[in-house]
Amino acid sequence: MTAAGNIPGKLIRFVKDWTLVVSIITGVLLYLIYDNIPALAPAGPYLKKCAGILQPVLLFTMLFLSFCKIRPGDLRPRKWHLRLLLFQTLGFALLAIPAALLPDFHWKVLVEGAMLCLICPTATAAAVVTGKLGGDISGITTYTIIINMAAAVLVPLLIPAVHPAAGISFFTAVCMILAQVFPILIAPCLLAFLVRYLMPGFHAWLSGKQNAAFYLWSFSLMIAIAMTTRSIVHSDTPVIYQAGLAAISLACCILQFAAGKRIGRRYGASITAGQALGQKNTVFGIWMAYTFMTPVTSIAGGFYCIWHNVYNSWQLYAARKKRGEA
Repeated sequence: MTAAGNIPGKLIRFVKDWTLVVSIITGVLLYLIYDNIPALAPAGPYLKKCAGILQPVLLFTMLFLSFCKIRPGDLRPRKWHLRLLLFQTLGFALLAIPAALLPDFHWKVLVEGAMLCLICPTATAAAVVTGKLGGDISGITTYTIIINMAAAVLVPLLIPAVHPAAGISFFTAVCMILAQVFPILIAPCLLAFLVRYLMPGFHAWLSGKQNAAFYLWSFSLMIAIAMTTRSIVHSDTPVIYQAGLAAISLACCILQFAAGKRIGRRYGASITAGQALGQKNTVFGIWMAYTFMTPVTSIAGGFYCIWHNVYNSWQLYAARKKRGEA
C-alpha cells in the first residue's frame, strides 16, 4: 500500500491515540470560529442553552455505563482515601488562612485560584479514564463521593472567612452543592445498581460498552473546552492575572498528580490515587468560583481543565503503547 493510502489509517490512529487533545483543540477552534463570524452571533443563546442541556445528559450516560462495571459491595473506603482527603482539605484550609487574614493582598486572587484547584472534587469522568489506564474504578468512584461530601461541608465553612459578604448561609450552601452533585454522580450510580439486579441481561450487554463511555466523555470535553475558551476570551481580567492563574493551576495539577501517585504507590493504587487527586471536576469548580468566590478565580478552573486533560491524553497514549496497541 502506498504512503498516500496509509493516510486515513494513520489519521484514525492519531485521533484514537490523542482523543482528549483532539477534543481540546476542536473545542477551542469551534469557539474561535464562532466568535469571529458575526453572522453566527444570533445562534449564541441557543448554542449555550443546548450545551447546558447536552452536557449533563452526556455525563449522566457516561457515568451510568461506567458504574455498570461496579458492584455495590466494591464501594468501600480504602486506606489511601484518608491520605488524599487530608491532602486536599488541609491544603485548602491552610491557604484559606492568609486569604482571610490579608483581604487586601494584591495577589489574593492567585491564592484563591490555588484553593479552588485543591478543593475541587475528583472529576465524574475520572472513573472512565482510570478504567482505561487499568486502575480501580470502584476505588476512585468511592473517593469521588467522599470528596464531594467533604467539599459540600468545607467550602461553605471556610469561604465566608475569605469572602464575608457572600450572603449565603452554611445550610443553603451545602444544599446548593449537594444539588449539583446528586443528579450527575449519585443518580447514575443508583440506576446502574438497579439495572444490575432487575435487568441482568441488559446489564451484561451494557458492561461491554465501556469504550462508548470514553467517547461520550471526549465529546463532553469538547463542549466544556469551548465554554472555557469563551470565558477566557471574554474575561476582562488583566493578562498578568490570567497568566498567574494559568501558572498556579498548572503547578497545582503537577503537584496533585504527583502526590496522588506517590500516596497510592504505597497501597498498590498509584494510577487510581493519581487520577483521584489530579483529575478534577473543573465544571463544578468553575461553578463554585462564581457562586462562592471571586468570578476571576474561575479562570484557574478553566486552565486546569486543559492541563489535566493534556496529561490524561499522554497517559492514555503511553498505556496503549505499552500494551502494543500504538
